[in-house]
Parts: sequence; structure tokens; C-alpha cells
Amino acid sequence: MLLIAAAPVGPARHDRTVTNDRRTAVVTGASAGIGEATARKLAAEGFHVVLGARRLDRLQRIADEVEGTAVELDVTDADSVAAFLDRVPEANVLVNNAGGARGMAGVLDYPEDDYRWMWETNVLGTLRMTKGLLPKLIASGDGHVVTVTSIAAFEVYDNGSGYTSAKHAQSALHRSLRGELLGQPVRFTEILPGMVETDFSVLRFDGDTDRAAGVYRGMTPLTADDVADTIAYAVTRPSHVNLDQIVLRPRDQANATRVHRT
Repeated sequence: MLLIAAAPVGPARHDRTVTNDRRTAVVTGASAGIGEATARKLAAEGFHVVLGARRLDRLQRIADEVEGTAVELDVTDADSVAAFLDRVPEANVLVNNAGGARGMAGVLDYPEDDYRWMWETNVLGTLRMTKGLLPKLIASGDGHVVTVTSIAAFEVYDNGSGYTSAKHAQSALHRSLRGELLGQPVRFTEILPGMVETDFSVLRFDGDTDRAAGVYRGMTPLTADDVADTIAYAVTRPSHVNLDQIVLRPRDQANATRVHRT
């Protein structure tokens, strides 16, 4: 039986302890996009989902709809991660989804602060969450770490070095754990999506919705639900089956820079 203290925000209903007998999945970056879709899909598969993100109001609404638990989380803040992990005594699945990109510029012009944020979020955020939750995942007897990287984890493109370098490092971190924990009761799956239409590009371009829309113009991108379906498929395979890496792109995309547009 899992006991999770609900987020101490708002009226008294948030101060109670949530009792749960289902397997528990932790999803980071769960307030929108792939994270939200994954939380909904795993809940539909029978998991109790603990949703983590900075936007607690949105997070709580989703958690209420899927009968999950919302806990505020900023993966770039070690104290926030520690407080989050204190509220999750047991776990079977961790989905490292929190991440993102900022801007596009050549290496010589890329702001160092943007680089730092992308590495903090994508790489160190994944490191903090995985290190903190791994003992509980292993103790479950059948743990699973899913890390959402990108095709940018094995491809580079002009003016994207901040994001592609961070995703390469995130992928290397995840794949290292696959070997280091061989023989332990925990699986590791890396999900590497191509073009997915979420608020990713809006955030990358600092709220410029027209520029973000242009990324997907004339082609059919993946949806957040497409990626969530893939994650759910991986974590619901028999425990001896490890889907190491899953690359998924829209039919209209051949690689990071080659896209068919009408």
C-alpha cells in the first residue's frame, strides 16, 4: 500500500494522505504536452500517477481528473527535487519527461544562460530525479526508468547546439545506467521523438506563436498522445522485456532537417 502526502496547497483537502494500492508511476513535466498525455495514459493503464511540474494549478486539475497526486516540482532545483522525492515513498515507474529548449543561434552567438538552463533541465534534472528514485524503483522488484530525449540526442543541426548537446548528454546518462545496473530489477527505456506539436516550440521561441506554428506548417507532426502511447507500451511489456531505445518520427520527417511539406 502506498501512502503519498498530497500537495500542501489550497484548502484542507490537500492536507490529507492519499492511500493507493495500485502500482505507482512518477511523471515529470506533467502539466502539459507529452507529460500530461503520459500521465493520462498511464492512469488509464491502471497506474496511480504522481505528477510533478512547476505549474501546480494546472497539475492539480490533471491529477484530479486521473485520480492521481500532484506535487510541485522544479527539476533544476535540488531542494525541490528532494522535497518531491520525500513525498513518494514507493515507485514502480519513473518517466523523465521534464526538459525543453531555449532559442536557436550559432555556437558563437548562443547565450550562455540559455545553454545553462537546457543542461540544468534536461541533463541535471534527469540525473537528480533518477538518482533519487532509483533505490525505490529497485526495491519495488520491477522498476522502470523511461527517459524522453529526442532525435536531437543522436543528430545535430545548425543553430541548435545548446539543445542537441544537452540531449546527447541526457541520452549518454540514461544509457550508462542501462549497463551499470545490469542484473538489477529495473528496466531502462529511452524514447527519442522527432517533431511533436506541443508547446515545445512556443517555449523555445519565447512565446512567439507564429514562429512556433511555422515549425509544423505543411506537414503532419506527431501528437503528445502518440508519444504517450509509445511510453505506455514500453512500460506494460513483460518484466523481462526491455525496449532499450524507441525512435519515433512523423511520416513526413526523415531526419532532424529533412521534412516533407505540402
